[in-house]
Amino acid sequence: MGSPAYDVLGIGNAIVDVIARCEDPFLAAHGLAKGAMTLIDEARAEALYAAMGAGVECSGGSAGNTIAGLANLGGKAAYIGRVRDDQLGKIFRHDIRAQGVAFDSAPAADGPSTARCLIFVTPDAQRTMQTYLGACVDLGPDMIDEAVVAAAGITYMEGYLWDKPAAKDAFRKAATLAHKHGRKVALTLSDSFCVDRHRADFRALVDQHCDIVFANEAELLSLYEVRSFDEAIGHLRGHKDRVFAVTRSEKGSVAFRNGEVFAVPAEPDVKVVDTTGAGDLYAAGFLYGLARGKDLGACARLGSICAAEIIAHYGARPETSLKTLAASKGAM
Repeated sequence: MGSPAYDVLGIGNAIVDVIARCEDPFLAAHGLAKGAMTLIDEARAEALYAAMGAGVECSGGSAGNTIAGLANLGGKAAYIGRVRDDQLGKIFRHDIRAQGVAFDSAPAADGPSTARCLIFVTPDAQRTMQTYLGACVDLGPDMIDEAVVAAAGITYMEGYLWDKPAAKDAFRKAATLAHKHGRKVALTLSDSFCVDRHRADFRALVDQHCDIVFANEAELLSLYEVRSFDEAIGHLRGHKDRVFAVTRSEKGSVAFRNGEVFAVPAEPDVKVVDTTGAGDLYAAGFLYGLARGKDLGACARLGSICAAEIIAHYGARPETSLKTLAASKGAM
């Protein structure tokens, strides 16, 4: 294969983030547990959406955040995800394309409506989230376009896809096609509860299908059922030619390949406001670096810079140009 048209193709749960300010009495009136994230059904989502005040609506979801971050860095990005042909589906499509991401997945004509995360921000800066998964979990193998996969240097998928049988088939199909065309496959473990649900399958994916694996420390410990970071690292050493990128919060991150270890500290003097999207944006920076042929230490540094920008404010979209920020730190 020749040079890829896209640095990274993301495949994941397409969710619209709807963010609005409210007062505590609103939460009480609607029975919302302040500061919590709750999964809700479609009827509840529609009722709450109708009751919300004016706010911001943007494309979201873990892989969507990563792909948008990569485009913000100046990377060439594409995305595959399931939305419905409704108002929020149009918002998702418009917003992710406006980020510079190629998104051509056909919307569903029937079935559940577009997924959304309704985020209520109170004056004390607490975020109360009500999430309806809707259409996004109906992603299936028929949505995986071989031409798009072949055109991407790396196909990046989120562990949340493993919750539905059809999405598992889509994951396997995408991984098989990527390797057929000489491309790489990346997986993020998503969260430790996701790992708990799918531990055996995730180990098999790491062993058989993935070239690049992202995890935070808790997810890695859960994957290998160990208590210490050093024990978990021992399990990684036997994976020849695999890249592992592991974030450790204030301890920074560690990247591994073929026995080489690159430990990179967290960015200094960052006031943590909201950790939403930190892992997603770390992956964006790391993948951008890989696509540019940087060594793993430089990739991890880029990831840390992107994560630091995100945690310094609310939301999972950069408030400044990541490309400009990274360049100012000598990381581009």
